[in-house]
Amino acid sequence: MKQLVSILDGNTFVVSDRRGDIEPSFDFPTGVFSFDTRFLSTWLLTLDGERLHALSIDDSRSYRTRYFLVPGEPTHYLDAKVSVIRDRSIHDGLGEKLTVLNHSGKEMRFNLRLEMGSDFADLFEIKHKRRKAGQISALVGENELRLTYRREAFHREAVITSSAPAEVDQGGMTWALLVGPHAEWSTRLHVGAVIYGARGQDFRASTPLVGSRSPAAIRAEQEELVRKAPKLGCDYAPLAAAYRQSINDLASLRYESITLGVRLVAAGLPWFMTLFGRDSILTSFQVLPFLPELIPPTIMMLAGLQGHRLDDFRDEEPGKILHELRYGETAGFEEQPHSPYYGSADSTPLFVILLDEYERWTGDGDLVRKLEFPARAALAWIDTYGDLLGTGYIWYRTRNPDTGLANQCWKDSWDSISYTDGRLPGFPRATCELQGYAYDARLRGARMAREFWNDPAYADKLERDAAALKERFNRDFWIAEGEYFALALDPEGRHVDALTSNMGHLLWSGIVEESRAERIARHLLGPRLFSGWGVRTLATDQGRYNPVGYHVGTVWPFDNAFIAWGLARYGFREEAGRICEGMLSASRYFNGRLPEAFAGYERSLTEYPVEYPTACSPQAWSAGTPLLLLRVMLGLEPQGEHLIIDPAVPEGLGRMELLDIPGRWGKVDALGRSRTEQDHQQSG
Repeated sequence: MKQLVSILDGNTFVVSDRRGDIEPSFDFPTGVFSFDTRFLSTWLLTLDGERLHALSIDDSRSYRTRYFLVPGEPTHYLDAKVSVIRDRSIHDGLGEKLTVLNHSGKEMRFNLRLEMGSDFADLFEIKHKRRKAGQISALVGENELRLTYRREAFHREAVITSSAPAEVDQGGMTWALLVGPHAEWSTRLHVGAVIYGARGQDFRASTPLVGSRSPAAIRAEQEELVRKAPKLGCDYAPLAAAYRQSINDLASLRYESITLGVRLVAAGLPWFMTLFGRDSILTSFQVLPFLPELIPPTIMMLAGLQGHRLDDFRDEEPGKILHELRYGETAGFEEQPHSPYYGSADSTPLFVILLDEYERWTGDGDLVRKLEFPARAALAWIDTYGDLLGTGYIWYRTRNPDTGLANQCWKDSWDSISYTDGRLPGFPRATCELQGYAYDARLRGARMAREFWNDPAYADKLERDAAALKERFNRDFWIAEGEYFALALDPEGRHVDALTSNMGHLLWSGIVEESRAERIARHLLGPRLFSGWGVRTLATDQGRYNPVGYHVGTVWPFDNAFIAWGLARYGFREEAGRICEGMLSASRYFNGRLPEAFAGYERSLTEYPVEYPTACSPQAWSAGTPLLLLRVMLGLEPQGEHLIIDPAVPEGLGRMELLDIPGRWGKVDALGRSRTEQDHQQSG
């Protein structure tokens, strides 16, 4: 697999190879991107006609990378008389300093060339390998190359400038260099990504942060976020590294929404650098005990864009919370429905759950009161448009069969919902975790109605509906012969009987009857589902199982974090600890940064987690995973005006302390020790 290097600040990001070069690609989104458009697709450096090779790369900062390069093949490195440093950063687009160093004792002439080009591809055009409909042109200026794309009113430009005199043509820039003995030459390049609005100006100009952030400002903001986070001290090095990386990644994924001008967390690089309903909500759950100030902008944005009409193209319905918001060409010309798109059945109940959880941690009742109408509308959607068949369950079926998502649960790939023999059910489908979310949303809605909306009658109704759903669900979804819950119901109400990780979300929601929880825990930690690193999305004996299949056998860190939380909720702390240990052990092999997913191979088979080839990294809900695992291990749960701290640290992880945890109770500290230490202390 080709090794790639990325830097980012919010949804402006760069993906290149390990020498800093960018070549046109539709296999993976390499290039310079901002707001869903690729502004550079070619950025190739040569010295005297030769490609360069990397000696070393400094990519310790998310927004800056330095490449140390030499010409020629690796066997010639010992005799290199010249080297090149590329110092690259996110800077109002892309900033890059090129430095050529002459290591010889005599004056040297060099011909430095940088090939430049842009296809202005929309991310969806890359994903689906579509051709452009507009026109691309190049305008040569003094030390400047202006690449332009126009399609009717859609207008984008990449403006490339050099601080040193250059010979500019429509394909790039060339510098004829004369460098003295043991001397150096340098130029600073800048690539401005210009997004024109209706008035012929960059429409980001009205936002205070987009397009005006220097590397120093980016660094300062990230360091401020790290400073605000609770301080972790622990004996287990992988946890310390993962925690530090998670906070840094969450800081780097923040971007300013053009729609409402608030700071949000993008879902994941490279495909999902925007707001996602489900991803943003679940990430918010993970970070809430650590950085609660990140949550209100997300809740407010989702409430502001809540569905209010029937729109088949966008899968929009009154009360429904969006799935995805895009700013690119395909959304603008309605070739994709993402402006915004509402094709998820889980974001709506999850919205209600998050609003309640946020108040439990922070005591911010004002936000609950302010969002009473959106929360009520979301709860009404569960009972109306969400219940397509009138059976009391949430079902999904896209209104847009041409470009809408077929599966509208978190496992939204085409083959993720199947019977145990691999057959695919028809539509609509009612996956099990959706019912758990609906149950939890009703209970939390009842609490908010009683305590903040002054509507006890509505609270009573929601509680009755939740109790009826729990009873009905445990009857209709339970597969007695296998002693587990069906993945889904098909249109005829029959079990879609694949054994999957979705059951862990049922534990998190609380919909599982206590008498059945132990059997679910046994399945989740059994050899068919648990790889040793984590719970697989699909059990190994199922018809569609594939250890490197996107939702049919891989291990997803975020999924495992919520499963661990669910296990802990039902008292299975040791089982939750096994998942925590597996995930944190896996993080060592990714330098502390858990990816979107990794392969479901047995831990004893590979001895290290095998990468999934197109996994997003960093990804927000993977970055949030170590935070939620830490919450589970320390047993942090809000209860009224108090914070419950009930540590259960897995064996071998030693001591851990989390200081200055923010919340309604002020800042508190939590201390935990692994069971082996506790046992040793008690026996001594």
